[in-house]
Amino acid sequence: MHTRKNHQDLTREERARFVAALLEVKGRGVYDEFVRLHGRYFVADGEGGRREAHMCPSFFPWHRQYLLEFERELQKVDPSVTLPYWDWTQDRSATSSLWADDFLGGNGRPGDHQVMTGPFAHQGGNWPITVGVTEEKYLMRDFGRPADPVALPTPEELAWALDDPVYDTAPWDSTATTAGFRNKVEGWTVGEKEGWHNHNRVHLWVGGQMTGGTSPNDPVFWLHHTFIDLIWARWQRRHRGAGYEPRRPVPAGDPQHGRVVALDEPLSPWNVRPADLLDHTRFYQYA
Repeated sequence: MHTRKNHQDLTREERARFVAALLEVKGRGVYDEFVRLHGRYFVADGEGGRREAHMCPSFFPWHRQYLLEFERELQKVDPSVTLPYWDWTQDRSATSSLWADDFLGGNGRPGDHQVMTGPFAHQGGNWPITVGVTEEKYLMRDFGRPADPVALPTPEELAWALDDPVYDTAPWDSTATTAGFRNKVEGWTVGEKEGWHNHNRVHLWVGGQMTGGTSPNDPVFWLHHTFIDLIWARWQRRHRGAGYEPRRPVPAGDPQHGRVVALDEPLSPWNVRPADLLDHTRFYQYA
């Protein structure tokens, strides 16, 4: 059993080991396979086929397994490494230690938004972007999106999601906007103009590669989604009588039939069920 910590509680050595493991899996080509995997499973409502990672009930369990698989790759490099998390409701500054030169590096420069500091800056030669929806080979960030400002979610916005006792509800997609913990955290609304919530807003705030389906190109992805995983665990503790929905497959005739994953159906590409991933303490704990 290993422990995942708030990044602010990591020792200097733990930070260095985490960064070194990231650079090693990148150098081995493993990192970019995870970027490709996330891009492949970023399936929107309007696309055909099964939705398992986004805009669907299995958003939480799919990413839990995804994080586990990636964490195991890091631990092949250094068994002491675990995924830290970023609590963006409390740690809201662009000058946070999260963005330090010896950790994730800082914001992108004006103009092309290229990250120029830290171990993942393109000029260091260790972090080429090879999988993406744009042609830029360098990591980009645009904190707060000054041209059209967006703010990190507040504690009150996260509490609004955590207070919902229903895990998810029909139509089980990005339009489930009035009820359901899952989409209140994932954060889809009818349109960006109405203000995306929580998870989605953090992706927008960071900017650069974090705004697309290949968002794991930015290492902050892992700290963001580890916090999303912790949020799910907190919701489960708060609403012990509630659980994953839909429990049974969506019936034939429903527009979501065959498109969303029920509790005991397998998640691709790992052939694990949401039911297998409900208890994170089988794998790790949070400090």
